[in-house]
Order: sequence, then structure tokens, then C-alpha cells
Amino acid sequence: MRSASEGGAIIADEAGTRDPGAGPRDPGPALAPARIDFGTTPPRAPDYGDLYHPSQGALAQARHVFLGGNGLPARWAGCRSFAILETGFGLGHNFLALWQAWRDSHPDTAEGPRTMARAVAAGRIRAPAFLDVVSVERHPVTHEDLCRAHALSGVPADLSAALRQAWPPAVQGLHRLDFDGGQVRLTLALGDVAEVVPSLVGRFDAFCLDGFAPDRNPAMWDARLMKALARLARPGATLATWSVARPVREGLAAAGFAVSRAAGFGGKRAMTVARFTPRVAPAIPPGRPRSTWHGPREAVVVGAGLAGAAVARSLADRGWRCTVLDAAAAPAQGASGNPAGLFHGVVHPGDGVHARVHRHAALLAARRYTALIRAGLVPGQAEGLLVVQPEGDPDAMPTVAGYVETWDAARSSQWVGLPLPGPAGHYPAGGWIDPSALVRHQLDHPDITFIGDAPVAGFDPPDAAEACRTLRDAAGRVLARAPLIVLAAGPGLREGGIHGLRGLPALGSSLGQVSWFAADGPPPRVPVSGHGYALKLGDGQVLCGATTQPEGSPAGPQEAHLWNLQRLHRLTGLGPAGPVYGRQGMRIAPTDRLPLIGPLPVADPRAAVTQARRVPRLAGVYVAGGFGSRGLIWAPLAGALIAAWVENEPLPLPSDLLDAVDPARGLVRQARRASGTPPSPARGAMPGRASP
Repeated sequence: MRSASEGGAIIADEAGTRDPGAGPRDPGPALAPARIDFGTTPPRAPDYGDLYHPSQGALAQARHVFLGGNGLPARWAGCRSFAILETGFGLGHNFLALWQAWRDSHPDTAEGPRTMARAVAAGRIRAPAFLDVVSVERHPVTHEDLCRAHALSGVPADLSAALRQAWPPAVQGLHRLDFDGGQVRLTLALGDVAEVVPSLVGRFDAFCLDGFAPDRNPAMWDARLMKALARLARPGATLATWSVARPVREGLAAAGFAVSRAAGFGGKRAMTVARFTPRVAPAIPPGRPRSTWHGPREAVVVGAGLAGAAVARSLADRGWRCTVLDAAAAPAQGASGNPAGLFHGVVHPGDGVHARVHRHAALLAARRYTALIRAGLVPGQAEGLLVVQPEGDPDAMPTVAGYVETWDAARSSQWVGLPLPGPAGHYPAGGWIDPSALVRHQLDHPDITFIGDAPVAGFDPPDAAEACRTLRDAAGRVLARAPLIVLAAGPGLREGGIHGLRGLPALGSSLGQVSWFAADGPPPRVPVSGHGYALKLGDGQVLCGATTQPEGSPAGPQEAHLWNLQRLHRLTGLGPAGPVYGRQGMRIAPTDRLPLIGPLPVADPRAAVTQARRVPRLAGVYVAGGFGSRGLIWAPLAGALIAAWVENEPLPLPSDLLDAVDPARGLVRQARRASGTPPSPARGAMPGRASP
């Protein structure tokens, strides 16, 4: 739904447009929460007719079966990272037992990455270490039931409180929760195990199978699931489960696991343990992580905006030394320099590709920003946000518990403190943050060096000795060199921006302008969006916007201010009581409005690939850009995704959504058009099918 000024020079932001990837994906993203009967000891799941854990204790079972059966903590000693996949999060006892054991064996972990960095510098430890736990759950427990269950089972109070504070809404997807400064990461993979596990991307060192009994919930023990686990296993990976059912053991053996028995727990004579011993290593496409980084952990990030700062910080927190180059003299001089920007989710009736990618990114961004704002590290507000529904929109915004709830106009107006023109969607994980302050905070790290006035014009092939690439300016002057390069240069990602940069989708550009001023009435208590948006800055002024003007538009700043003020008045009734100030920035985005995040593709006209993951890549070069007007939403995902990709950790997006943001998707579309191949469905893996 686009609208233009009379001269056609200014176009409204497309916050309310439909998702082009939306389709019949009922019942949408919401998941039914777990039903728990606390009238029995231990708690019981009435839908499955089974107990959550033996009467001898959930933590005791976790330590005996899942830690002991996988040889933990001994197996992760000396490892830079260790990844575990659990089927059946349940009440979280296995994760809490793993977390406590990791803390006990890594005493610096609880203090976060800065303490870890000091420990490395002092020589007390070799390098930062990270625990990744990915846990699948179809019926997540409610926050209240999680609190009750943990109180009954005596779990460590501080770990339980941290988990409950980070607890996500019950919506499908991968919910990345960081603990202990990011040294411990839990990814709650919410959804049907038959769809979720085949869509995961990563390699795991250990597996914990903990669904309800095979005769009560057979989908959790299906032979096809065991094959999907094998695709995710590193050679030598271990597996443990309390079940010794014959179909389970046979399914594991058929998938390449060497299966044996061990002493059981809680009245069970035996349990199953296994080790992955494949005859043939699975093939990994070039567009997926293929090996853990073994060279010097040194990187050059080109661009000091939201994208570059997020990537640099994610790498630095993993022990990388990062040099950040920018053509400007200081960071955040492009669109990232606005005084404030919104962050919130979106929802579409079909829950297509765009909505799902955005949901992953928005919830991750909200968790990161809320922590920074509440700690007083970056200015902003994280108490929620309203999106006013356009009048006459045939697709009324649905309520998705914990993610978005539709409020009528009266309730919305009361909450904002201003008369709003209609009902609105309330996003509790929404708010605003100062982008330039965010960039400066992320670059404030002892392992990040910023170099300004350094316009990158191109980079050399890697040298033979160290596999390092040299970056140069237009005059050939050496700016920096490193084995890893991340291109987050915004406008520089367009064709001709950086010499030799090929294979990316065509990028369009536009100018966006925001306006701010002292208002003629009380400012909104919380941010409100719709056709335009409004928020109260820290000094009490109101910021509104934003225009979208084609690059080279004849419209000037005053016309843009007028446009912003007209939309603000229709949305809130407010106007300026004094001078109006503004700022303009350039936005770069592909036509599909999805970001470019991942390894740089190699454009080979002889290759007729029809899947992004199978496009060849340029070793050691990654892209993070094309964020358009949603830089605050996409940047944390880009940082988490590229850092995990480089380190070969489990990725925070499922396979089909990785394809959706893959920088190689433009080449795939060209190949499909040339061959007459229809587009692939915008869905995840089908049940039982491996999708690397």
C-alpha cells in the first residue's frame, strides 16, 4: 500500500504492505502451550499420558542420562565451542543441568566476554569458550508453569530466573537466548520436530533425546528423525537417551550410530548411548558452513553503520581482532546516524517468508536492545510499541499471544496518551533506540579498531602465504589486510561500488528523511506507528517520519518535513511548536525487501544452479547489507549469523530462511529464468526430509 505526494516525489514507508511470500500456512505462527498436571508428583502431561521426569528427580536424571551418557563435562574440556541438540525441551531441566556443568568447568563464563577477554590476555585461559544448546519443543511451557516446575524440582535459582526472564513467546521459529554474556547460548527451536530438525543448519557434538515415551509420542522417535540427526552430527558425536526401545535403537543404528547400553536411571535397568560413526561423510553445499575456522582470527569489516558494527561486535566477542573501515571520518554517518529508530515485529495472515525472517530478526533485536536500554548503555525505550491498523484493511491484524495483540482505539489511545485514529497491534517486544549510540557502543571493544577516511575501492585475491586479502582505496593505497572480510558498506554493495564485487541481487536506493521538534502537545508515552510513526526522544522532543524519496528526487527537505508532519497529525493530532529539524539518509535494498547476509557468491555463467546454497562462494568474504529502512531489525541477525557461520556453530535461521537472505539468490533467479524452472516453495523442509 503505497501513496505519494502530489508531485510524486515522496513515497510513504511500506510498513503495512503484504508479504509477497505469504501463502496458506495455517494455523500461523502461534503454538499451543504445554498442558501440565501439577496434581501429581512428578508433573504429568495429560495430552501424552506420561510424566515429565522420574520421581527420583529431573536434575538427577539429566546428570546421569544426558551429561553422563554423553561423557560430559569431560568431552568439552579444552574445546573452543561445543554444540548440543536436544529433542524435547520440556521443563528445561536438561538445559539447566548442562548450563550449571558448563559454569562449573568454565569459571570465567558467568562474568561475560569482557572478563573472558581479560583472562585470555592474562594467559589464564587459551581462548573464549562457548556452549550452544539447541532444543526442540512443539508445546512450550508457559512462563508461570516454568516458574512452578522449577520451584518444585529445586533447580539453581539464578539460572531459573535468567531463563524465565528471557523466555520467548510461543511462536514458531528459532529463538536465540544468550546467557552469561553470550558464552552460553540456548536456541529454542519451537515447532513440530519432524519439520524443525530437518531445517536446522549446524554440526553438533552431542545429542539428548528426551521426548515422551515412544509409545506415547512416536513422532519424537521416528526413524526419519534419526536420519535427520545423523545429517547434523559431527563424526564422533555422542548421543544419550533413557529409552531402550527396539525401534529407537534400530533407527539410530540404521542412521550410522554405533549403539550400546549403559546403566539406567530411576528404576530403569538400562539406557541407550551411541556414537556417530558414518561410513561416508555427508556432502555439504558451498553455501553452508563447511568447517571450523583454523587460521588467525583477524577480520576487516567494511562499513561502520549498524550492519558493520553488529558483525564486528559479534566477532570480537568470540575472540576475533576486527578492523572496521569506513569512508566517513566517524562511525554511523549514513542512515545509522538518525537520532532514533523503531524496532518491532510484523505479522501477515499467511506467515510467509518475509514475516518469518522478520520475526526471527525482530525478536532477536528486541532481546539485545532491551538489555542495552535497561542497563543504561544506549538511549531508548523498550516498553512496547503500537502499530495502528490502516482504515479499511481487509486483513485485520491477528492476535498472536506474547508477540502481538490487537487493541481497540480506546485502549490504544489511553496507553499512548494521544487520540489514535483506529485499533492497533500492540507489540510488547518493541520500542525505539538511538542507532548512532548503538553503533558507538558496539565498536567500543578492546579487539575492535575503527579507521575512518578509508574508502574501500576493492580487494586483492588472497596471498599464498597467509590466505589474507588486502583492501585498497581508489589510488591503490593499502587500507588493511586480513583472512576474513565482511562487506557491510551499504551503498558500496551496489554494482561498481567495490571493484570485483559481483553476483549480488540488484540493489535499489532511496532517501529517507526524519523530522524532530518540540511538539504542541504531550508527546506519545510509547512509540506509535502506522502511516508514519512518532516517538518521544530522551529530551522530550518528538521524532516522526520517515519519507522514502527516489534517489535524485527534486523534493527538498522542506517538502519532506511537510510530508512527515501531515502524517504525524493524522496519526496523533500533534504538530510542531517551534523549529523543525531533520536528517536524511540513503537506504539500499533488494526488490524483495529481504537483507543480504552470508558468504559472497561467485558469479559463474557456466553454472546453472537452482538453489542458493549450491552456488560457489568466494572464500573468506561475507556480505551484510541491503537492509533498507529496517537496519535496526536486520543488524543483530546479521552479526549473529555471520559469526556463527564463520565459527561453524549452529545457525540462528532455518534452512529455507537462510536461502531467503542468501546473497546468491539473485544468481539463482537468473538461472531459474534461463532454464524455465518455477520458483521453489517458500517453506521449510518437508517432514522426514533432510534439508542441509
